[in-house]
Amino acid sequence: MRRILLLIPLLLLLGAALAGFAAWRAVHAPGPLPQATNIVIPRGGTETIAGALAEKGALGSPRLFALAAMATRGEGPLRAAEFAVPAGASIRDLLAILRHARPVQRRVTIPEGLSARQVAALLERTEGLSGETPPIPEGSILPETYGFSLGESRAAVVRRATAAMDAALAEAWANRAPDLPLRSAREALVLASIIEKETGVGGERPQVGGVFANRLRRGMPLQSDPTVVYAATGGLPLERPISRADLDANHPFNTYRIRGLPPGPIAMPGRAALEAATRPASTEFLFFVADGTGGHAFARTLEEHNRNVARWRALGR
Repeated sequence: MRRILLLIPLLLLLGAALAGFAAWRAVHAPGPLPQATNIVIPRGGTETIAGALAEKGALGSPRLFALAAMATRGEGPLRAAEFAVPAGASIRDLLAILRHARPVQRRVTIPEGLSARQVAALLERTEGLSGETPPIPEGSILPETYGFSLGESRAAVVRRATAAMDAALAEAWANRAPDLPLRSAREALVLASIIEKETGVGGERPQVGGVFANRLRRGMPLQSDPTVVYAATGGLPLERPISRADLDANHPFNTYRIRGLPPGPIAMPGRAALEAATRPASTEFLFFVADGTGGHAFARTLEEHNRNVARWRALGR
């Protein structure tokens, strides 16, 4: 009897050790997730989190997950976010991901040349963002790709994009050419937005900037078609050719009628357009027109420009 009494604790200890080893193996064993998956972890207790993982097929035993989470709670809380979970992730892997991994970074790309109305529409249809899009001043956002976590507010993305534009504009203005016919960084932003809309050919932007700088120095109207379109649509595409009525419209953004710059930007210029506005090419060109290849033909004189226009019209016919 004494031997039996001494043996019982040993058996219990052995049983506990075997159970602990089995649990350890189960916690570290590959999980059932067949392929890498992004899983959204909701706010709530361990049972809620385990339920979300089980629903996505990443967890075979929610109860074992809860026990493992409790046993390792000293390693940190389980976070609510969207996480990338690899195929076959074990319970131990899942706990480490939820505690220490970086949430999935989604992305939204704002292309160069969009208007404020178009940027607002883009953010509204971007999945994963939350909340309303705040008012966006024209020209205030730097076109780039921005990362965000699931549920981040549209207002937060707008703030970051606005700060990026402020920094890019300040840098461009600080490095401006000494003989620039612009009085402020704001005027540089306005001109950059026009350059952005005039050409999508990167190598042409400094030349276009040089033409506009020459016109500003001489007091000539810029005669930029994109400003006429902006006057007609307020930042949306013009679904027809520019008409004589558009060119004659008495509108502050119509640079065929006004001299100098319009009162504000017409789009979101990128870094290259900002540089073209603040460091334009040194050129004698005063005119340019589309050349039929996606670029433009530049001219020093009105006579030369008229010949380029005639060639462009002939191509159109």
